[in-house]
Amino acid sequence: MLPFIGPQETLPPVAASAQTADALRRRFSAPPAWVPEIQREPKFLDRAPARAAVLVPIVLREQPTVLLTERTRQLSTHSGQVAFPGGRSDPGDADATATALREAHEEVGLDRARVEVLGDLPVYVTGSSFIVTPVVALVEPGGPLHANPAEVADIFEVPLQFLLDPAHHRRQAFEWQGQRREWYAMPWQDGATTRFIWGATAGMLRNFYRFMSA
Repeated sequence: MLPFIGPQETLPPVAASAQTADALRRRFSAPPAWVPEIQREPKFLDRAPARAAVLVPIVLREQPTVLLTERTRQLSTHSGQVAFPGGRSDPGDADATATALREAHEEVGLDRARVEVLGDLPVYVTGSSFIVTPVVALVEPGGPLHANPAEVADIFEVPLQFLLDPAHHRRQAFEWQGQRREWYAMPWQDGATTRFIWGATAGMLRNFYRFMSA
């Protein structure tokens, strides 16, 4: 693993009282004035831009969690990485929400009837030229999930409180082909397994923190 760079964050975490279902509904119904921290990554793949959407599924457990996936190793882009359920928009999708819900159902079997969409975060452009709309939603727990083996190696959840605490937002950097790339990383210790959240997923979570703390 690459070393972390820079000092550890000293920004305050989002209060637990702001992470309840009702508080999240209020935040999205009357969003504050704010500016996303990251909107575009340095381009590292020469390809035509493509629209995409991901679902940011907040599972309404006693302590809310965010549902994430580990992508399979055989995928052509972002293989093996931790990601939100989501993917490229299809011509038949009415909007980004339709894309995110369809992809979440295809990838992890998430029943749309269990999902309450709250709203979108600003578009995030990845270094692989995907123009991604993050769609934030509340998810009722308890329904069955199953990983699509062609796309998803694992499904897991991370406490929302962990992700909205900047003390866990670290920075890494790498020199590649004469260009310096930097990104956020949020390692989550899940029992004996370290879930390494980084890149676009961590960047969108960082923007979510900025939205929630504005």
